[in-house]
Formats: sequence, C-alpha cells, structure tokens
Amino acid sequence: MSATPFWNPQQPSPMPSHRYRDVFQRVDVPLTTRIWPGNRFERAPLWVPVDLRDGNQALAEPMDTARKTKMFDLFLRMGYKEIEVAYPSASQTDFDFVRSLARRRQAGALPDDVTISVFTPAKPELIERTFESVEGLPNVLVHLYTATAPAWRDLVLRGSRAEVRGLIEDAAELVAKLAEQRGGECGRMRFEFSPEVFNLTEPDYVLEVCDRVTEIWDACADRPVVHNLPATVEVATPNIYADQIEYMSRHLARREHVILSVHPHNDRGTGVACAELAVLAGAQRVEGCLFGNGERTGNVDLVTLGLNLHAQGVDPMIDFSAVDAVKAVVEECNRIPVHPRHPYGGELVYTAFSGTHQDAISKGLAHHAARAAELGVPESQAPWDVPYLPIDPADVGRGYEAVIRVNSQSGKGGMAYLLHTHYGVDLPRDFRPGFSKVVQRATDDHGREMEPKDLWELFRRTYLVPGEDGAWSLAESSFAEPRPGEHRASAVLAGPDGSGQRVAGSGNGPLSALTAALAEAGIRVDVQDYLQQAVASGADSAAACYIRCRVESGDDSGGGRDVWGVGLDTSVLTATIRAVMSAVNQGLGARTL
Repeated sequence: MSATPFWNPQQPSPMPSHRYRDVFQRVDVPLTTRIWPGNRFERAPLWVPVDLRDGNQALAEPMDTARKTKMFDLFLRMGYKEIEVAYPSASQTDFDFVRSLARRRQAGALPDDVTISVFTPAKPELIERTFESVEGLPNVLVHLYTATAPAWRDLVLRGSRAEVRGLIEDAAELVAKLAEQRGGECGRMRFEFSPEVFNLTEPDYVLEVCDRVTEIWDACADRPVVHNLPATVEVATPNIYADQIEYMSRHLARREHVILSVHPHNDRGTGVACAELAVLAGAQRVEGCLFGNGERTGNVDLVTLGLNLHAQGVDPMIDFSAVDAVKAVVEECNRIPVHPRHPYGGELVYTAFSGTHQDAISKGLAHHAARAAELGVPESQAPWDVPYLPIDPADVGRGYEAVIRVNSQSGKGGMAYLLHTHYGVDLPRDFRPGFSKVVQRATDDHGREMEPKDLWELFRRTYLVPGEDGAWSLAESSFAEPRPGEHRASAVLAGPDGSGQRVAGSGNGPLSALTAALAEAGIRVDVQDYLQQAVASGADSAAACYIRCRVESGDDSGGGRDVWGVGLDTSVLTATIRAVMSAVNQGLGARTL
C-alpha cells in the first residue's frame, strides 16, 4: 500500500478487500489509443426498453398481462420504436402476452413502425417456443443470448471456448432456419446476439464469436445484425467499458452492417455513465429500463439517459414531457416506488430547501422571465440558465410550486419566493431578515416543512391582525384635509387591555397625522421607510404597505425598537393605517401605557 499524505488520516478498514481483483487482472483491454474522449453527443441512439423482459424478471411479483399491456402502451405513447416484450419460453404469461400483441397487430392496433423484440437462450427447444410466440407479428427481433465469460463457461455452461462457440453457432443457425421458414414474413425479421457478461469476456473471443454469428445471419444493409455487448455485472469504471466498446466497434467484421448495442447494469452505481461513454465510443443502441429497474441494483435508467441528452441540447427522440404520468405507470406496473431523489423524475429533484439555493433559484427565475420578455418569446422557449436547475421543470410537466420549499434550513429568499408566488406579496429586501427569523423559530419548534399556506398564516398572524384580542387597534378613525397640505387624523386608540383613548393629530399627510395622533397617547412612531405595492394586477387589486419605523412608548428607557409593519387592503389609506398599527404591535407587543 502506498503511503498516504499527512492530511489524510484515514486508517485501513477491517473489510477483506484483498479477496477481489481489479478488472485488469480479469480481462485484457487491448485498446491503447482511444478516440471516444474527444467525441460529443450529436444525436440520440436507438433506445430499447427492456422493462417487460429484463425488468420483469427482477420483480418480486412479475407483471400479469394487464400490467404488461399498460406499460407497453406507455412505451408507444412515449415514442419507443423497438421494445423487448418478453422471454416467451420462460412462462406461459410471457408467451400469452406476445400472442396478445399478435392479435392487436391483426386488429390493426399495433403501429407498423414498432419492432417487437423477444428474448431466448441458446437452447433449441426454447428457440422454437420463442418462434411460436411471434407467429403473425411481422416486425420481430429475435434476441439470442449466451454467457461467454470464463467463470460462466467454466462453472455454468461447463464448456471450453470451442464448445461454447459451437453451442452459439448451432443456436444462430437454428434461428436463421426458423426465420426462413416464416416465408413472406422473413424479410422483416431481424436478429440480435448478446454475449452475456461481455465486459468480463476475452476480447479476442468475443470478436471471434460475434463475427461468426454475423456470418451465419448474413448481415447486410437491408437486415443488419444487432450485437449487444452487456455489462451484465458492472465490475469496472465506465472508461474501461468505453474502451471495450470502442475496441469492438473498430474490429467487428461487416461493421457497417452491425448495429452495436449496449446493456449496462448498475452494480457499481455508474450504469448511466457506462452507457453514455459507450455511445461516445461507438454504440448506436442502448437497452435499459425506465427509472432503472432490474436485477440487483438494476438496469441502466432510460429516463436519466434521455433527459441527460435533453439537458445538453440534444433531442432524446422520446417524449418525457409528462414525467409524473410516466412514473405513475412504472410504479403501478413494477409495484416499486421511484425514489424522491431519482434524477429528473423524483418528487424532490427540482426542490430547494437550502436558503442559498433558494435565493439563487428565485433570482434565476426572475431573470429568465425578464429574458423571455426581452426576446419576445414564451418562457417555455427562452434559453434556460437558472442556477441549480439543470432543466426547466416545465419541460417534464412539473410546475414551479414545489421548486422552493421552506424548512429550518431555508433562508430569506425561499420564504419570500413562496409568498410572492402563491399570495402576490413581494417582501422588501430589508424586511426579509426579520420575518426569516420568525419562520426559523417556527420551523425549529416543530421540525417540519412549512407549506405555503402555513407560511402565509404565520405572516398573517405576525403582521396583519392588529385589532384582534390582545393587540393595539384603532376602534374608530377619520381623516380630513381642511386645507391643501394639511391633514388631520382623529381616532379612538384601543389598548390590549380593552381600554380606549381618543387621540388626534395633524401633519402634512395622512401618515404623519396618524403618527402625531399616536404621539398624543404616548406612542412615538418614527417612520424611516415606506413602501407600497399592488398584490396583483388590476384596478381592484389589494395594496400592500410596508413601514419601517422606530416605535417607543412613554415608559421606554432603551430608545424603542426598530420594526416593520405591514398592512393589506384594497384602500391604500386603510393599508397604510394597518401597517402603522402592525408596527405598533411589533414594537410594543401587549404592553399597556
């Protein structure tokens, strides 16, 4: 073990890591120069969902025909054109489902441009059963597989390299023979071969076997052969898989008549990266499952792969514009929930609780709206560049309601964004820190997230309810302008104890007249800032008034308190009066004079 630097005090763990070998001790990767790191995504590969076969095999409760049909129909709506539907020889349910598709085809209810893929091991009786299942389906891809890695050859198949190759050749020849017997339908049948556990198989052996299968199936321009190279068990970093794929892409015979496909699993948690790098390395087709269902840690996730392309400006050629509807079908059919943090489709993936994130997002959304207006295009068509949101949630059918949510980790920007979005109240920047502390205390007390309605209720109770029991209020008030520039206020000031006192005052406006009247009762309100805004558009919109002031009473010895008051009403004057009394209640609380 190499020495670790002084700044890394980690100690050896008790885990028996010495039992395992790195991939270079298990398989040769002969590629010495590679092109794939310099390649870029330009177009989507052919996506092939295998949820109904590989994903279904991994379910504790495999799908019945009704669930399979529902997921198949989802694939059609989303735009998938090649769908692996079953392992027909594995169960009667799978066989019957393929037959149901044949009946749909005969009834004209199956699109002509959709290819049905069926999966079979290299065993004669199972191949024959598979062909029985697809009778009457014109667009068929027969997917033949055999494990080729040394451990599988030695321990499972118990055959030498030559013996396993012979098994594959016999199976490929039987597939070709049965296809030929289909007569007129034969020309529209194609073939796929998967050397299972490709990533742990010797490269020269994979080439030898695949080239022989290409020859048997006579790959040509009109009927290319699919060679699918699975990372059946993920064992190495994604760059190794990319090297293996590029090596095969360079050396396969009749390469122009071979569709190079990949089928990554996710044992190391890097299935998406393996698929993406494999496409850069020459793969033209990707098999996977929606949201990554599959054996062990699953197949590669087609939702993440597709929307990763979308986020880079490349059309995925699949419709993810209603991702929640897609998720609902997948969850119903698999009976497995999608994790709330799952990329793109999880419940929380467009949500920020952190105050710094919320502030950046709210500013970014405001800038995006302004930019769209400047360009004269809808916001849905304007270039997207909002912090912390790699794509516009609206692209996948999400609204902005859940983008920012408030809990004890949140900050000023988050609660301001929610009040503005849901209630039209645009809190002044200098006002926010004070209310943020109120929110923080509330969330710390109960430890839960604060919904917009809860946030509004807290805002209302804190600032907008003077006049309720235990608060200072104006029982009566009247304002007059005896002459231009002179305003008079007269009111009955009710205290928290229920007592009342008539007060009056004059000033150069209603606000100054009111503060003069309050001073007569011993409440000094020194207004430092005043802001007014419309809560919504239109002549009958409510006005929100914000007043920052210093409030002190006759018995204050500390010079009073700096507070904010808020008033809301369709009348600007009434909103202003309410804002002053809100400030008085903030400054004096329930004290009596």
